[in-house]
Amino acid sequence: GGHAAMASAGGMMTVGPWSPPAWADFPGAPTRRYNLARTPTPVHRWHLPGTPDGCEVYIKRDDLTGMQLSGNKVRKLEFLLAEAMDRDADCVITIGGVQSNHCRATAVAARYLGLDSHLILRAPQSIAEDGDPGLVGNLLVERAVGANIHLVTKREYAAHGSVALAESLRRRLEREGKRPYVVPVGGSNAIGTWGYVDAMAELAAQTKSDRTHREKHGRGPFTDIVLACGSGGTAAGVALGAALCPELRKPNVWAYGVCDSPEYFYEYVGDILRDMGAPVKDIVGERIADTGGSSDGGTTLMVGGVLRCVQAKGAGYAMATEEELATTAAVAKATGVLLDPVYSGKAAHGLIREMARDPGAWEGRRVLFVHTGGTLGVYDKLAQLRPIMEATGPSSRFDVADVETA
Repeated sequence: GGHAAMASAGGMMTVGPWSPPAWADFPGAPTRRYNLARTPTPVHRWHLPGTPDGCEVYIKRDDLTGMQLSGNKVRKLEFLLAEAMDRDADCVITIGGVQSNHCRATAVAARYLGLDSHLILRAPQSIAEDGDPGLVGNLLVERAVGANIHLVTKREYAAHGSVALAESLRRRLEREGKRPYVVPVGGSNAIGTWGYVDAMAELAAQTKSDRTHREKHGRGPFTDIVLACGSGGTAAGVALGAALCPELRKPNVWAYGVCDSPEYFYEYVGDILRDMGAPVKDIVGERIADTGGSSDGGTTLMVGGVLRCVQAKGAGYAMATEEELATTAAVAKATGVLLDPVYSGKAAHGLIREMARDPGAWEGRRVLFVHTGGTLGVYDKLAQLRPIMEATGPSSRFDVADVETA
């Protein structure tokens, strides 16, 4: 696998050779990777509030792949930007919501390589018309590294779609004599998804070194892997590894969707896997029944795969409910791990609810939660978080009356 490359003299920010693990050696797999992420990311026990008796929860800290670059997107960008360099690109285009973690990671990674970045950001109409999205959260980092930000309204985004918008900017930049490389929404295409095939090889190596300890205590590897799902690439790579990597022994992969619908994700993940040359049926399974309307999200019955897509968007993409924010606050206070309101917070909220609904079903299970990062997104929710934080982390005036002067 590719992890030896990290230790080589090349080190960070060099493009080096890469080969897929034996269980994912499909024709057309990438052969080069740009070393960006701080890997392997740690896996540790996580005392998640509400964990039922007899269940153990662990967390894989993909929020620690690097500070400005934090999160799951860095792993995808290792492969996407290696291709951009191979194509001699001089700038990168990508697209997302106004607080897109992916756009921020892309802007930073591009700048590390000396490439300009062009970010098409979907914003509320008043912000798009004004032309200035401000500096909250991810925007500060993007603007600090000199990203060119192009604002569109949500309505325009819905009317044209991300592909047509990025293509139109690509044509414009090419007319100006530039050589742009387009990274799709979330980095979630076949190439980007190899980043999570690589992550699953990393996880297998981590569970292998942990195996002697486990066998002594009579436990198997993880039975369940849980993550947030926004554009589908991370879920596709994790499910591919879960289904095909022999050391992992086919855990269930629970993908908590923070937008769209479970039907959409089964379909989209299937498309990504097909493009990679992977056996879709073994990973996503086959649809056997549809019990009527899909509005409640739990109706598509898939069998034969490892992937379980769950509806977790709550009020809608990037909109946080008080209940979800209270969960992320409780998790931070109990465990010190800060989840984000758009992705990992919704997945944890969904998992905790699921465990509360049927605690007995979780007995004897070892659950791995993949923290996909996005912590900067928390700064976009300050108004909603204020009342929760005043209760969680109280502050007061310190009385200096009885301080003894030296």
